[in-house]
Amino acid sequence: MLINIVITLALLILTTVVLSRIFSLPKNVWVLFLVQPLVMAASPVIVFIGGILSSEIAENPSLATLPVTVMILGVASAAIPAALLAKKLGRKLATYVGFSLGLLGSFIAMIATQQADFKLFTLASLFFGMSTAFIQQLRFAAIESVNDENEIPTVLSMLMLSGIFSAFLGPEIAVVAKDWLASPYGYTGSFAFIAGLNLVAMAVLLFFQNPLKVQTTQRGDARPLPEIIKQPIFIISILTAAIGFALMSYLMTATPLSMHHMHGHSLMDTKWVIQSHIAAMFIPSLFTAWLVKKIGLQQILLLGTLIYSIVTMIAFSGEQVVHYWWALLLLGIGWNFLFLTGTSLLPQSYHPWERHKVQALNDFVIFGFQAIASLLAGWMLFQAGWHGVVLSSIPFIIILYVVTWLFYRHNKNPHST
Repeated sequence: MLINIVITLALLILTTVVLSRIFSLPKNVWVLFLVQPLVMAASPVIVFIGGILSSEIAENPSLATLPVTVMILGVASAAIPAALLAKKLGRKLATYVGFSLGLLGSFIAMIATQQADFKLFTLASLFFGMSTAFIQQLRFAAIESVNDENEIPTVLSMLMLSGIFSAFLGPEIAVVAKDWLASPYGYTGSFAFIAGLNLVAMAVLLFFQNPLKVQTTQRGDARPLPEIIKQPIFIISILTAAIGFALMSYLMTATPLSMHHMHGHSLMDTKWVIQSHIAAMFIPSLFTAWLVKKIGLQQILLLGTLIYSIVTMIAFSGEQVVHYWWALLLLGIGWNFLFLTGTSLLPQSYHPWERHKVQALNDFVIFGFQAIASLLAGWMLFQAGWHGVVLSSIPFIIILYVVTWLFYRHNKNPHST
């Protein structure tokens, strides 16, 4: 219902105002808090309807997850250019470039859905992915907007929390606006709505100011990347975020097809599971900053890994809506813990004047892993079924346990190499 979208947008504005009174963070953080869900709403739309729509318009149903994969490939391919543009143009102008790519993707998707053109829809997904690479840079813009490093987990938690609104906006827009504009299989109106949100976000971004840290001068020689990536803290950081993101994408991408296409669950049930999952990715951010201060990042990493283990057990136990719902809900929480840990640890691996190239490499690896995982999800689902998808994720969870052990070891001897 349209009222659900209106309520969600109203709650986004209200939450921004309330939290800005509670937490004394820079204005930039709250501008990004407000902007991010508006432009992030496109990704849940592609995740939710990408496979379902593609199974109707693609010649080969096994390619149904291709748009999701191409979207993530777009993130990976634009990760380095997004970081380099932020360095050259400043955070604000680079972000406008990213938002413009999302707007272009919306227009292409509108044409693709009207013509039932799978190739054009896949191209639109690529533009949405490239736009997302710039959106992912917003977390670094928020980090650079604060002076106290101890505030980094809080800033990240706030920015991740705003994602809950995109969790509800995206799938709701996909369903509510599906038939607003005529098209063979629907959804043209959904992408028109996404284009409108993009324009609103571009207007709100006018209040963002480039962080002063961008202006800081170099105080030492920038180390070559091979030297930086050999650091234990960098390895722990990037593996935590990359594997956490890839496994989340792997299971999430397969879920709508498994539920709706293979096991006959309704579109509304499928939407509810995806919405719950994306909400669970961000709701923990209400308390993760407090949790980090209480138990530390190494315990957060362990918790995230344990939760992923529980996900596989639930997902393997059945294929009813309740199994998908609990598995995807916990998957979102586990992702939150792992991504927060990986992102919080990354600044420990570089000097301020090295940040752009390290951030670029970090996002390229993370979203490269995610792209491979999403592509394999569709293939594995059609080859081995839902249980095959779940079982194949177990080796990577074992790797996360190894990374957790490395983190404990590193904390005992932080000067080790």
